[in-house]
Amino acid sequence: MRAPETADAASGIVTERRAAAPRQADESDAEFENRALGREQFLAPSGDYSGELVGADGAAIPAGPREAIATYRQILETYPNYERNDQVLYQMSRAYDEIGQPDEAMKVMDRLVAEYPYSKYIDEVHFRRGEYYFVRKKYFDAESAYGSIITMGSTSSYYELALYKLGWALYKQEFYEEALHRYMAMLDHRQSIGYDFDQAVEESEEHRVSDTFRVISLSFSNLGGPDVVDEYFSEHGHRIYADKIYGNLGEFYFSKLRYDDAASVYKSFINLNPYHRVSPYFGMRIIEIYGEANFPQLVVEAKKEFAMRYAVDAEYWHRHDIEDSAEVVGFLKTNLSDLANHYHAAYQEPENEDPTARFDEAQHWYRSFLGSFPEDPETPGIHHQLADLLLENEDFGEAALEYERTAYEYESHEQASAAGYAAIYAHREDLKVATGARTLEVKKATVQSSLRFAETFPEHEQAPVVLGAAADNLYEMKDFVVAIDSAQKLIDRYPDTD
Repeated sequence: MRAPETADAASGIVTERRAAAPRQADESDAEFENRALGREQFLAPSGDYSGELVGADGAAIPAGPREAIATYRQILETYPNYERNDQVLYQMSRAYDEIGQPDEAMKVMDRLVAEYPYSKYIDEVHFRRGEYYFVRKKYFDAESAYGSIITMGSTSSYYELALYKLGWALYKQEFYEEALHRYMAMLDHRQSIGYDFDQAVEESEEHRVSDTFRVISLSFSNLGGPDVVDEYFSEHGHRIYADKIYGNLGEFYFSKLRYDDAASVYKSFINLNPYHRVSPYFGMRIIEIYGEANFPQLVVEAKKEFAMRYAVDAEYWHRHDIEDSAEVVGFLKTNLSDLANHYHAAYQEPENEDPTARFDEAQHWYRSFLGSFPEDPETPGIHHQLADLLLENEDFGEAALEYERTAYEYESHEQASAAGYAAIYAHREDLKVATGARTLEVKKATVQSSLRFAETFPEHEQAPVVLGAAADNLYEMKDFVVAIDSAQKLIDRYPDTD
């Protein structure tokens, strides 16, 4: 018999990109700060200075800012006890802002804060004062103004904004951990009002949530390496949105080409939260990062870790429905195939220094694939490759059994007949080295496999040779009835064969 053709194991490792984690915006850190801190996004200018306000004498307030300011001054001087003077001061400060006199606006706001601490405008005025100090880099003074709003509590419509900007004021002074406390408080507030952190950030949100995640990444980066984020949550408590923080930090490091740090952040989350729903996606991202960094050995190790952690019988699937995780299962299947092919190819290398270890690895991952995906369309091909590996390792008896399983235990597939023929070849190679009582056992197995092949694949080009050899063996074994039947089939089916 001529030797069967065996498959060439592919050594390439799949590292295609997946949307496993958020990507950083295509802007520098400085550009991000300028955008995130743009004053106009928080306080839109208004040309309405009158509203419901009328002078104490009942006269309407002029529409233009300069005229309005003159009227406000007159009201304050003429009617110092007018019950709506807090609104007069508020409108006056806005008018000064409109004509580009922020210092004058600030004086008016300071007066409002001092004289009317319980005005309904007080939180907005405090925020405006904070913005005034912030844009002038007087971050300590800005802290006090923003803090006044936070003291009022979450009932203020400016509460979230104040937390956000107070975080930035601390960040600009390099008080990174203190800044983190405010950012976390802002996200905690969002959570308390039912915000879904898995939703896409809409334009109306002014990207505040995504910007917060990014400045948190900047803060953690300034505090140290990837371990800092673990230490922070250990000390200050876990957050339900922690996966977003880890994901954004990982991508931050990746954007800086700090591949090992990026992978370490994802690994930390997985180790701390092994059964979190996003953990397998973070595992995918680790593999992608190592692949894009061109660290092939780390890709292999990460794929092994993923394959073991998310095997179909792993603890993770006792807590999640495998039927709802098609992407994870598909990635697992790719990993198992990649690992089996990688180690098979490594075993085939001419200068293989440790063939036993590589053979064992390849066999392990082939069998893991077969056990995990018995009904998959790719499974017969993987099974055939396992049999090829066994044949190359001269485990002829085992190879024959796996070839037979490949040929006869699946629905019809394109490699079935090749596997059936390879099974007979493996049996005959085994027969060459068999000794003692085992020789007869192997010969019987060879004949049985040959007859099964001839019946199942009568159109195969090697069917006449296989059937003739089986008849010879049967004659030698004095099984004359079956020998005659086999020889007659050969004559009847293949009258033109040698």
